[in-house]
Order: sequence, then C-alpha cells, then structure tokens
Amino acid sequence: MDASVVYQGQFGPFTLDKQDYQEVILYRAGLGLAALSFLFGAGLTLTLGPSPVLTQILTALYWSFLAGLGLSLWMIHIYLRPLHRLLQVFWLVGVMTSLALSLTVGPFSLLSFSYSHPWTLWGLGFSFAALTGIFFKEAFCFNRLETKFLTPLVPSLLLGHLAGLWTPGVEKGLLALWAALFAIFALRKVLQAIPPDIGDKSVFIYLREQG
Repeated sequence: MDASVVYQGQFGPFTLDKQDYQEVILYRAGLGLAALSFLFGAGLTLTLGPSPVLTQILTALYWSFLAGLGLSLWMIHIYLRPLHRLLQVFWLVGVMTSLALSLTVGPFSLLSFSYSHPWTLWGLGFSFAALTGIFFKEAFCFNRLETKFLTPLVPSLLLGHLAGLWTPGVEKGLLALWAALFAIFALRKVLQAIPPDIGDKSVFIYLREQG
C-alpha cells in the first residue's frame, strides 16, 4: 500500500488508506470462504451417498457459505447505496428463512427438506439472489468471463428446480459447473490488484457528503 499515490476520480483526487485495503481483503476473504464452502459442499453431495454425518457436514458448510457471503456483502464497494442495501437485505431474508426452517424441521433437516420442497426457495433463494448480484457487479466492472456464466447460471438452476424443469442429472451438472466457476472466480479475486476493487473513492466521498 502506497498512501502517497494520488488518484484522479470523478469528483476530485483521492488516496487509498489502510481501511480501504482491509475492506477489500475482507471482501475477498468472505468470497473465498463462501466459494470453498460451496465447492466442498457440492463435491460431497455429488460424490457421496446420504448419511447422518454427511448431513451434519453439509449443514455446517451451508452456514459457513452464508457467513462468507454476508461478510462480502458488508465489505463490497458498490457506488449505488440503495443497491448495496438491497443485496444485504436479500442476504438477510435468506438467513432468516434458513433459521426459521431450521427451527421448524430441525437444524440437520434444513437442506434435505429444502431440496424436496422447492417452494422454500421463495425465501432461501434471496441469499443466492444476493450472490448473483455480486457476480453481476463483477461481470459489469471487471468483464470477468466466469461471472458472465454465473450470473444466469445461478437463477437458472434454482428457478428451474423450483419449476420442476430439470432432471436430477441436469441439476448435478449445473451444480458442478456453478461450484467450479465460483472457485475460479474467488481464486482470481485473490490474485487481482486491490485498488480496482476499491474503485473511484471520490464517488463514495461525494455520496457520503451529500447525505
């Protein structure tokens, strides 16, 4: 980090400080946690048969995924504050629905119940809509190839399951593709330079001063 570097933004010059870098690192850490949790969860689901131990592991990975996603949504830099808040609300709706279902059907029955009762996606799906928002933002800002596939892939799989359009084989294929592309995306974020993820800080300063 070089605080002496001055960038020219839309609303004036700005510099980057330690907090800016920390926020990006935490954003990427959250993505990494979410991606790894999803990758391991998908891998175990696709390769192992159902068992009580597997159910417990998958439940832990699901909550780990939600925790990582929540951290990323808290730290992500998005110019449009209403959109940022909307994605956070989506995540919260998904979390609250998960908690409510866990209390209703049991903490280790959440995933199996949700899979066999697609209507639960009307609540759980909000967290994945928030994730799709991150993919869309990354595709728009950085032109990342994997996020261009992930943006339509996530809703296609979930809405297709909700509508009963996909066979189990198709769902497994889409799940594997989602997990792989998500892992690639998270890895590439680790390798990306930090300043571009902060964006034009002068915009955030201007918006903060305006209200």
